[in-house]
Amino acid sequence: MIVSIAPWLAMLGFGAFHGLNPGMGWLFALSLGLQQQRERVIWLSLLPIAAGHALAIALAALLVLFGTKVISVPTLQWLTAGVLLAFGLYKLFNYYRHPRWVGMKVGMGDLFLWSFLMATAHGAGLMVVPALIGVAGGDAGHAGHGEHASHLGASGLNMLLAVSLHTGAMLLVMGATAWIVYRKFGLAILRRHWINFDLIWAIALLIAAAVAVVMAL
Repeated sequence: MIVSIAPWLAMLGFGAFHGLNPGMGWLFALSLGLQQQRERVIWLSLLPIAAGHALAIALAALLVLFGTKVISVPTLQWLTAGVLLAFGLYKLFNYYRHPRWVGMKVGMGDLFLWSFLMATAHGAGLMVVPALIGVAGGDAGHAGHGEHASHLGASGLNMLLAVSLHTGAMLLVMGATAWIVYRKFGLAILRRHWINFDLIWAIALLIAAAVAVVMAL
């Protein structure tokens, strides 16, 4: 069976989108670099931030693998669509207009934990679940026991690759965005030309819900 390329492109696209969103970490890393006046601090900070985000996505992938084992794929898709819709509507009416950044000193472990909690709280893992379902494949429920186990093993490898591609795309976009802002503008431009990514994030969750509905249909 030839696996559709669409879920993989979606994982890459979501990775780039998550990397562009300042709430996922590049603004935090940039702030630390500007505070310490060292560009190297930015690059070092991005690594644990990406790792924490990857953990949140990996947990979502594990939930998808477990879900495809205990319930049918259409049911999982409808369940995902419902949760995404509810969470998207919640974020739509509870977004913040501007982040507040203050002086802080944090370690690599703090950045890792912060990134994991931030990605989880904002529903980053939930957002990619429709794509992860596509990556896992939908024919496991119709296979025999041996074929089912083999399918789960292949799905697990696909999930690992998908999470890696997603994280790589995120890290690349985060690094490029932080570098451009650091070199050309600094945090001052964010005070003059701020884009409300929280609102965009809420809309993206609703779009992901619509995609899940289409997949279920």
